[in-house]
Amino acid sequence: MSKKILVVDDEQSIVTLLQYNLKQAGYEVITANDGEHAIDLVKEESPNLIVLDLMLPKMDGMEVCKELRSLRIEVPIIMLTAKDDEIDKVLGLELGADDYMTKPFSPREVVARVKAVLRRTESVPVLPDGGIAVDAETSYEFGPLKVYPDRHEALLNGESLEFTPKEFELLVYLLENKNRVLTRDQLLSAVWNYDFAGDTRIVDVHISHLREKIEENSRKPIYIKTIRGLGYKFEEPK
Repeated sequence: MSKKILVVDDEQSIVTLLQYNLKQAGYEVITANDGEHAIDLVKEESPNLIVLDLMLPKMDGMEVCKELRSLRIEVPIIMLTAKDDEIDKVLGLELGADDYMTKPFSPREVVARVKAVLRRTESVPVLPDGGIAVDAETSYEFGPLKVYPDRHEALLNGESLEFTPKEFELLVYLLENKNRVLTRDQLLSAVWNYDFAGDTRIVDVHISHLREKIEENSRKPIYIKTIRGLGYKFEEPK
């Protein structure tokens, strides 16, 4: 069954361009021209991924992203912006977007990004009732922190934690390489699976999100340590 992509943009020429290229790549495509319609379609159609423009009528891309995450709808989001503005990129990521692209872009690049994100998310099978299919249990336990990759689940002091797909993938990669220093470029390559041309801010934003969720005090992390001038390391507390 083909994956369903929701394209949200108020410029019909861009919608038509992306719709054509995504269909050529084998995806089912549904479209919306404003934020409110996008929210409705997500609830009705359950797309596998959203390509979401930042500047939209009625409800902008930031608001759409924030609303979906508040509803615990964790569908992957690739955000489009006409501004080459670091603030917009970082804010979009902080609100739960998994990736961003700056206009103008090539349709081929959008399709490549969509494939990369779906390849990561479809590695975890989802049951018809929305649950995660578990074949073999893998777990990581560090004091009050417990992470179950196969279930896409993490607990802190017995309380369930909520992650976007990208945040959880980054956490699991850090756990798989615990006590090993990982550079930002290594994390970009392993978790995002393509070259961000040196734009490592996306790593820092996601690390910040993880610290806020798994650390008792995000300003004094005991798990995810910054190794100055190198990158990050997940440490098992002594």
